[in-house]
Amino acid sequence: MTKAHDGGQGFGFLESVYKKAMVIELDKINLKVEQEKPLKVYYDNQVVGGLWIDLFVEQELIVEFKSVQNLTKEHEVQLVNYLNGLQKEIGLLTNLGLNGVEVKRKYGKPKQEG
Repeated sequence: MTKAHDGGQGFGFLESVYKKAMVIELDKINLKVEQEKPLKVYYDNQVVGGLWIDLFVEQELIVEFKSVQNLTKEHEVQLVNYLNGLQKEIGLLTNLGLNGVEVKRKYGKPKQEG
């Protein structure tokens, strides 16, 4: 994560700049990455909205980018909702803000078998 931040990008850019830099780095090591993966939100078996996941790596890891002064509980809840919506167990909340790089690991509900 720090290479995308320190590798010429510096501080204070929009999260989309860091996200694109990270995709370049992940491509270099041959990891499959989906950008802005859509996630439908359901209520009573009907679609009521949609969300877009920043990066979905190797069909397993969700990476959510922020470029803010401080991460908040709302940012953490957003990532956990993505994890639960895709039934994935682990995600990274990454803040590339003015204070440097901050990464938090969050966990979703385990996938139900059967």
